[in-house]
Amino acid sequence: MKRVELVEVWEEASGIKAFRFNEMLNFKPGQFIMAWLPGIGEKPFSLADNDLIVVKNVGPFTSRLFELKEGDYLWIRGPYGRGFEPKGKHIALVAGGIGIPPLYALAKHYREDFEKITLIYGARSKDEFATLDVEKYVDEIVFTTDDGSLGIKGFPTDVLAERKDEFEQVYTCGPEIMMAKVLEIMDFKNVQVSAERYMKCGIGVCGSCALGKYLVCKDGPVFYGEELKETELGKFKRLPDGRITTF
Repeated sequence: MKRVELVEVWEEASGIKAFRFNEMLNFKPGQFIMAWLPGIGEKPFSLADNDLIVVKNVGPFTSRLFELKEGDYLWIRGPYGRGFEPKGKHIALVAGGIGIPPLYALAKHYREDFEKITLIYGARSKDEFATLDVEKYVDEIVFTTDDGSLGIKGFPTDVLAERKDEFEQVYTCGPEIMMAKVLEIMDFKNVQVSAERYMKCGIGVCGSCALGKYLVCKDGPVFYGEELKETELGKFKRLPDGRITTF
């Protein structure tokens, strides 16, 4: 574990902040770090760049993280896990809510591997899009909102269902129900999914992030669609104490 200094902190969207630290990590888009705050605990975050995480305020850990300012310290370990593989020339990035960080990293670091990148990005309303400077790295952005306040009223999967034949590979991250729908639309083929489960160790020891026969922290977090066919993705997940809950 290493201590890093926050060199830049800004509000990226409503309830979402970006944290840039003074350490350039050698990572692969799709990988994550474990971040630790004394007295609070440790949580996983997908990297948006070598030195950047983008975080939504959803609980005690992130509430404390949101209190930090430039010059404050954060403790991190990693990067961990399996990242994305660039495949195909015309691709779609399907993001929902705070699912943008690993897809942003993919677009930025693998831009030259693709001929055309279409970002299909959905949120509840226009104030909740954490776009960073993604327009530099993609060729097209399609916004969808639940309330119709920006772009198309509806869901990213509505757009994907209409345009799926355009894309040789689809990359997705966001709410699990959305990602399960992406897999259904694509018939589990030509899809890479950045999955999420409750993580404690981040290195494949504790087993809390089990997804079917896989451990998300070690075997993922990026999975190929075919690998997820026989798993509970989109059906149920486990609480920190191991109890099963639905979405």
